[in-house]
Amino acid sequence: MRIHLTSVFVDDQAKALHFYTEILGFVKKHDVPLGETHRWLTVVSRDDPAGTELLLEPAGHPAVKPYRDALVQDGIPLAQFAVDDVHAEYDRLRALGVRFTQEPLDMGPVTTAVLDDTCGNLIQLATQPG
Repeated sequence: MRIHLTSVFVDDQAKALHFYTEILGFVKKHDVPLGETHRWLTVVSRDDPAGTELLLEPAGHPAVKPYRDALVQDGIPLAQFAVDDVHAEYDRLRALGVRFTQEPLDMGPVTTAVLDDTCGNLIQLATQPG
């Protein structure tokens, strides 16, 4: 068993696609219209195009807003993405205007930082040990 797909709820799929591809560096994998306003829209790592897909899922369900608002209010990231160097990625993303709610923090073998994805979520970046 392996993880094939996971999702983040987003307020605006077009805005999310721009942020996740043009800013974070993922690549679009699937973009299938679902009715008049929604799409089956996934992105993948540029380094692993056959790997786990991230669904940029519309946040229309009534349970989504209070759930995400509570996470953001408490500073809890919805997802974590692995990077080779959190400090370098922090510098790169800050130069692109990304807002961080937590600067790089060294916690023993792991370094983390938390960013606002502009679509309603906090995302944690982490450098994993060796």
